[in-house]
Amino acid sequence: MSIFPKPVSPKSALGDFWTYFAQPRAHKWPLLGLAMAITWVIVWVFILDGKTNTGPRQNKIMYFQSWDANRSDAVIIAKQKADLAKGEMILEKKQKEMQKVADMVGIEWRDEEARNRAKRQEALTAINKMLDERLVKAEATEKSGKTASTTASPASKTTAQP
Repeated sequence: MSIFPKPVSPKSALGDFWTYFAQPRAHKWPLLGLAMAITWVIVWVFILDGKTNTGPRQNKIMYFQSWDANRSDAVIIAKQKADLAKGEMILEKKQKEMQKVADMVGIEWRDEEARNRAKRQEALTAINKMLDERLVKAEATEKSGKTASTTASPASKTTAQP
C-alpha cells in the first residue's frame, strides 16, 4: 500500500521537477531563488522565535516602601496628592512621546487629545477637591486631638472573650 495516489510517486515528481528546470525559461532562476529565500527566512524566524523567552527567569527583587504605622491621615492624604501630581507628570511625558510617534506615522490626534485633556482636567479637579476636603477634615481632627484609631466605630471593635 502506497502513501501517494497511483499516478504520483517520488520518482515521477523528481522527473517532473527536472523536466521543468531543463527547459529554457528566463524566469525559472529568479523564481527559484525567491522561493528559496522566502523558505529560509521563514525557517530563520522560527529558529529565532524558538530562542525567545526560553531561558530561566531571573528572580526579581521587589522593594516595598514601608511607612510609619503612626502617621496621621493628613500625612497620608498629602502623600496621595503628591503621588497624583507625579503620576500626571509621568503621563504627560509619555503622551508627548506617543504624540511624536503619531506625527511621524501621520495619525491625527489633536482633536481627540483636546477632548481627553478637558475630561482629564475635570476629573483631576474633582479628585483634588475631594483630597483637599479630606485633608482639611484630617487636619481639624488632628488638631482636636483625635486620631483615626480612636474615631473607629464601636461595631468594628471586638472584645476578647475568655
